[in-house]
Amino acid sequence: MEIDHIFFIINPSAGKHEPILQNIADVFKDSPLKTTVHVLKKDQDAAEITRMASQPGTLIAIYGGDGSVTEAAAALINTPVPLAIIPGGTANVLSKELNIPQDVEAALNLLKDGNYEFTTIDTGTVNGRPFLLRINLGIMAEMITDTDPDLKEKIGQLAYGVATVKSVLNAEQMSYHLNIDGQEFDTDGVALTITNCGSMGIGQLQIVSGISIADGLLDVVLMKDASLLSIIKATGGALLGTETDAVEHWQGKNITVRMPGHQTYLCDDCEATADKLNISVVPASLTVAVPLKT
Repeated sequence: MEIDHIFFIINPSAGKHEPILQNIADVFKDSPLKTTVHVLKKDQDAAEITRMASQPGTLIAIYGGDGSVTEAAAALINTPVPLAIIPGGTANVLSKELNIPQDVEAALNLLKDGNYEFTTIDTGTVNGRPFLLRINLGIMAEMITDTDPDLKEKIGQLAYGVATVKSVLNAEQMSYHLNIDGQEFDTDGVALTITNCGSMGIGQLQIVSGISIADGLLDVVLMKDASLLSIIKATGGALLGTETDAVEHWQGKNITVRMPGHQTYLCDDCEATADKLNISVVPASLTVAVPLKT
């Protein structure tokens, strides 16, 4: 795929505070590539700008957090136009999953020098809405929704840890009826995640081992309880990449989740409520620029 134009979409309210416009100007000042920069206005949708800019030979580069990346990617699913990620958020989960440099100048130089290749990754849909990363219910949702924005501004990812502690202390088991590719399961747990990628956005931590963003499958992970022993086991499994009886793990292509009543869930970073979730994987549906393998 020949790229002669990079269209940058900048989210000015991203978690990082850095001179991104100056960084782009400095890195690409001697580049033969055409560059266009669009700074999102308040309440402007990155998907709308992405659709407007998408054309053959153009690479859409989004600077922001996972929410901004998800918005831009939604407009590129099942199209030939590729996406590049310039990490600018707090967690930057997808960029870490794809081994994209977390330093902004390094990520920009990767694009300027052409030291990247294109790969296709899976996406998913929940009740008809696209997602890139995961669907969270229970304490995995609460750790995001209950995070204090001001605290996140001050201490970054540590703010999620503070919210997690609060969620764990108040955790209640929920009942879920699962249908995974036709198999039925009735189960209880404090957290349910249907995920497309393994990275938790914190160092090398993985939700469970063996999750791939390009295997044509979604992973269903249930944390049974929030006891100290279960938390230690789950954390140890994430750190060491080993299996643990603190969580249950299934894989599937088409997943239905039924709850006793309407519950709050997160689709990537977006909050919604439902009593039933119809979730499907969309294999190899998004083209993304990643570092060349060495």
